[in-house]
Amino acid sequence: MTEPGAQDHTWWKSAVVYQIYPRSFQDSNGDGIGDLAGILQRLDHLQSLGVDVIWLSPVYRSPQADNGYDISDYQDIDPVFGTLDDFDELLAAVHARGLKLVMDLVVNHTSDEHPWFVESRRGVDSPKRDWYWWRPAREGHEPGAPGAEPTNWESFFSGPTWELDEATGEYYLHLFDRKQPDLNWENPEVRQAVHAMMRWWLDRGVDGFRMDVINLISKDITLPDGAVPAGRTLGDGYPHYGAGPRLHEFLQEMHREVFAGRPGLLAVAETPGVTTDEAVLFTDPARREVDMVFQFEHVGLDHGPVSKFHPRTLRPGELAANLTHWQEALADTGWNSLYLENHDQARSVSRFGDDSPAHWRDSATALATMLHLQRGTPYVYQGEELGMTNAPFAAIADHRDVETLNWYDEAVAAGSSPAEALLGIASVSRDNARTPVQWDGSETAGFTSGEPWIAVNPNSSWLNAAAQEGDPASVLEHYRALIRMRHALPVVADGSFERVDAEDDAVFAFERVLDRERLLVVCNLSSEARTPLFAPATLVRWEGASVLLDNAAGRDVSAGAGAADPGAGFDLGAELMPWRAVVLGVNR
Repeated sequence: MTEPGAQDHTWWKSAVVYQIYPRSFQDSNGDGIGDLAGILQRLDHLQSLGVDVIWLSPVYRSPQADNGYDISDYQDIDPVFGTLDDFDELLAAVHARGLKLVMDLVVNHTSDEHPWFVESRRGVDSPKRDWYWWRPAREGHEPGAPGAEPTNWESFFSGPTWELDEATGEYYLHLFDRKQPDLNWENPEVRQAVHAMMRWWLDRGVDGFRMDVINLISKDITLPDGAVPAGRTLGDGYPHYGAGPRLHEFLQEMHREVFAGRPGLLAVAETPGVTTDEAVLFTDPARREVDMVFQFEHVGLDHGPVSKFHPRTLRPGELAANLTHWQEALADTGWNSLYLENHDQARSVSRFGDDSPAHWRDSATALATMLHLQRGTPYVYQGEELGMTNAPFAAIADHRDVETLNWYDEAVAAGSSPAEALLGIASVSRDNARTPVQWDGSETAGFTSGEPWIAVNPNSSWLNAAAQEGDPASVLEHYRALIRMRHALPVVADGSFERVDAEDDAVFAFERVLDRERLLVVCNLSSEARTPLFAPATLVRWEGASVLLDNAAGRDVSAGAGAADPGAGFDLGAELMPWRAVVLGVNR
């Protein structure tokens, strides 16, 4: 966390974060599920990639209703991943390599098997009853009757957000799965227990937290109904719990109780649905809340009007326009996380790029170039550095994700054919991001010696880390070059951002400037050749600039990241081939 009076440049501005989804990263014992010992085996890969921080998705004890985001014990490791001793060994090895480790913190909700909820559910007189959101049936309705839920809100995972407890006749709130009851942050005992748990992990040596859906912890205590969107039967409760009335108070209290006096930590707030104005509030150092936000606006652009499972095709330039909006809004105050993929998002090369054989490699590297050279902290999701693609799931039985399975059942029950429902799932299901990392071309991609918990993408026979290692034209080597550039050039971390008009929506061009150091990034984000039309002043300003990185060459053309080759140049008026990405630099 940045304390008031600290210098503007903090370590995480020039850092790159790598997200590990442990279940799918590396299995060490042949049970088909990734584990902590498996991560330990692959640390050399992360070190050679050049990343600075590992973000570890939940490894806490859990019934695994939502693959670990339903926690039953915050201070233990789930046996499927190993033990606390395994965790300590991994943490020590991470630190020995000069890397940091950030835990995924899930405190909007727990598992319904957590001792807190078990006690809360015991009866209306339980001392922990008010640790969760319990409410009677809607006035005039019998518990369990249609429409008796306390509000009409729809869960993120389909269906109502309220589950009836037959024993007491009351409902509990769950914004996600029914096995993920929401904690009541209005209760100071809840906040104190969460803070104590966080300090316990920091005392153990972890370097911070990525806080899952943390902007949902404050609810409007009147619990009003939500408006019902067209085509839906349940209401949108987000206006009543997204960035709620006490959210900033809760985050500032967390900073005081957990982070204050511990310099060098990282606090990342995952904040679905927040606006740029809210993001500035979260990340203004003077407010002492968090270091950066993980926002969702750009990864919601392709959602259809009914749901994300009715995706639409983006218009040329739509993604670039949204990213530019966030760059400009947070230019003076605030900090953003730069990402296209994570455990909740489908593979970017299939979603925002072109995963056809003709354009797979170039679109993967072009997307990486335009993302990593913006202002903000870039995140690499496991396998993204290889250009991993969406998987060809043939049947609903191939899926594992609770959100996907719930939506499929709902769609079929509402009259969609199984084929239609599967089509909606294909490009956006979270399972696309959860297939095992493709380490080599063997049958199970080097992930496990057993049967993987979810099928390996069949393209692992050629798309894998072993095939790309040392190949200057590979996606992997391009990521290494981008990470070296961020570490070597202060302008990447601290420079200003300004969009450059190319008179073609498919061409995303922008300048980064810090004192005399300047970069120009030009990316054709389409599968067609484009000829940008830059203003004469732009052409003059960049005349004679050196090429620092070019994905057409497939290699870092400088002697070292940032060390310009005087003999290299680039014609800004030339035609850009599909998915061409070029980085020019000057220092004068």
